[in-house]
Formats: sequence, C-alpha cells, structure tokens
Amino acid sequence: MTSYWCSSALLPTGVAERVLVTIVDGRFAAVETDADPGDAIRLIGLVLPGLANCHSHAFHRALRGRTQTERGTFWTWREQMYAVASMLTPETYYQLARAAYGEMVLAGITAVGEFHYLHHAPGGRRYADPNAMGTALIAAARDAGIRIALLDTCYVAGGIDQPLNSVQERFSDGDAAGWASRVSLLTGSDDVVIGAAAHSVRGVPQHQLGAVASALPNAPLHIHLSEQVGENAACLDAYGRTPAQVLDETGFLSGRTSAVHATHLTDVDVGLLGSSATYSCFCPTTERDLADGIGPSAALRDAGSPLTLGSDSHAVIDLFEEMRAVELDERLASQERGHWSAAELLKAATVDGHRSLGFDDAGAIEVGARADLVAVRLDSARTAGTGGTVETIAFAASAADVSDVIVGGQQMVAAGNHMMLDVPAELAASIAAVTE
Repeated sequence: MTSYWCSSALLPTGVAERVLVTIVDGRFAAVETDADPGDAIRLIGLVLPGLANCHSHAFHRALRGRTQTERGTFWTWREQMYAVASMLTPETYYQLARAAYGEMVLAGITAVGEFHYLHHAPGGRRYADPNAMGTALIAAARDAGIRIALLDTCYVAGGIDQPLNSVQERFSDGDAAGWASRVSLLTGSDDVVIGAAAHSVRGVPQHQLGAVASALPNAPLHIHLSEQVGENAACLDAYGRTPAQVLDETGFLSGRTSAVHATHLTDVDVGLLGSSATYSCFCPTTERDLADGIGPSAALRDAGSPLTLGSDSHAVIDLFEEMRAVELDERLASQERGHWSAAELLKAATVDGHRSLGFDDAGAIEVGARADLVAVRLDSARTAGTGGTVETIAFAASAADVSDVIVGGQQMVAAGNHMMLDVPAELAASIAAVTE
C-alpha cells in the first residue's frame, strides 16, 4: 500500500484541494478530499490522471529536426520517413521506441496507442519471430514504464490500385487474411492491449477492410482517415465514395473505432462518424507540421464523435500542446473563440483517450481505477499566476511542467527526471544509430 497527498487534484467532479489517495495493487483504493498528508508522499501542483497518447509512430521520433530543411508536402516528407523505416531492425527499433516512450512518460503520458505497421525485414523477408518488431515495441514500452495498445496495422497496397514500393514491402502480410493470421499470434496482458488497425483506404483495398474490422471484434480498431485531399480524390475516383463512406459500408465505423486525423470531411462524413460514435483522434502538432489542414473537431463532437489526442510523428511530444491546439486551430478556421472548454480537452486527453485504447479502467482519479498520477507545476514561468485551474493545464502548461508521474502505482518520474532511463542520452544514441 502506498499513499500520495496532492495539494490539489483533478477528480471526476472537478479540482479538489488536499487530496489523499491510497493505492493498493496498482489501483486507487481510497480517494479523500480535504485530508491531512500524514506520512504520505507529497505531490505539489495540480495533479491529473494519466494522459493517453492515442496515436504514435515511435520511429518517427528520429525525424524531429531533420525534416524541416526543405519545402514540400506530406508526400515529400513521407520519402524521408521511409528512409528511416528502411534502416530499423528489432534491436534498433526497441532502443528508439524505448527512448521515445521515455519522453512520453516525462510528459505525463501513461498509455500509448502505437499504430504499428513496420512488421518485417527489408524486402518483406520474415523474421524467425513474425512479430519481432511488435514484440520489440511491447518490451520498449514496459522498460520505459508506459502501458501500450499495440494497434497492429494491416498495410497491403502502395495506394489505391497501386503496388507496394520497396520500403512498403516491410509493412505487408500480403493481404488482410495474412495480416490476421500473424496478429493472432500476439497476446495481451494487464499492461498490453492488442488492437487492430487498417492503415487507410490507400493502404487496404475496400474489399479487405471488412476482414480487418472483424479480425479482433472486441479490441480497439483504428485507421487514418482523410488526412490528405489527394487521398479523398483517389478514393472518390476509385469507389465513387469518400473514405468515410467506404468505411461505413464495410462495417468499419463503431464505438470501438478511432478515425485518426479526420481532416478533410464532408458534412455526410461528419454525420457518419458521429452517428456511429467513432472516436476522432486529432494530432494537431503533426497535422500542422505536415501541412495537412484543420479538421472539424467541434462539428464532430456535436455530431457524437468523441475527441481523442495523439502526437503521431512526434514533431512534439506534449499533450498539453495538442489539447490547446484543437481549440486554437478551430479559432483560426472560424475566426471565433471558445469552441472547446478546458474540461472537455482534458477529458479527451484522459478518460476518453484511455477508453479508445482499450484501457477502460484508466484516466480518472477514482476508487478502482488504475493508479496513474501526473503532477504539474504551478510555479513555473509558464504557469505562475494563472490560477492553478483546468484552464492553466489546457492553455498554459507544457510537458516541461510535469514534475512527477506515477503509472499503475509505480513512480516513474520524480522532480522531472525519469527514474529508470536517461531519456536525452538514449534518444541521441538511438537516433544516431538509424540516421548516421
């Protein structure tokens, strides 16, 4: 049994003062307000539930600072991403992912949804363990102290009616049936969810999407949706439908599905995602870095699609920035303020994010939930004098303000330092191994 005393904490009912939590076997056994600290470990600042990063490509962390040297589009950026993908082995992927996940833990992230499509060796050659790359990601997450939803991704085409290129051969199992056969060999655990994903309507032909959707019927199901105008145009040309309409007709949309990006949508598309209660996972720092565009987050919410957040390409790993970017991007698009409240953004980053990853018992400081705590400083240059409210968190704080992180009852970050990893050193070494 371990106890933590929080000077203030965000509970399901709102911010409360002098909160004492008791943790037994990795879960909250008691939550008391207006309590004396006694001999409990003290957490100063505003303490949040753990944050959920719902869309990650761990190997993209190697691109930060390296893809900003030229002009271009998403498609030219993709060529640089493929160059890194071509270099990775299970060993180097483990090292890079462990460092990237360590950075996430430092930022208060306690669960990650890893959109995993880098399955095989160069040229598509199979490793002795057909899931060697996925197993490396699971090991990396555990060693960094973060829970993982391994969203194993079907990727079998280079585009609609286009063959795979030489790098994409690493991604493919041949078809959806081959993908499902390999995925069936993976097993989850208390800290690992095995989920399913289709890369996109570009990466999986229409007639195979249903097989992906049905492969793991009780698991999270994710897909990139309408990230690029070019994707929509190709889909309309091939199928006479928008990508969202194709997903609807193939049984892909549901309350366990997350549509990642959901940027270029028609009103009909918004209605389809909302009526099916499909999550919309926005990744604003990546969407602006890749010049994707601004998605209709408020319209999706109003239609019934819950918001979640991801750091995607890891141009930035900071869910506080992702939170406020959703609102600020809406302001840019509409020339009006006040589309998303701080409380709504925090719900997206915590309870709804965890649910979309299959961790339904995380994201809230309440009895029975997984014991995740994130202490955010209220005395930094960013947060001092802001009032210490949820608005401070959503609109002023940054990942640099996270001082302490507890994941499943285990303290992983203390005084801003990861307790098991030298994250900067590991990032530098692991990135050098695949870029130099």
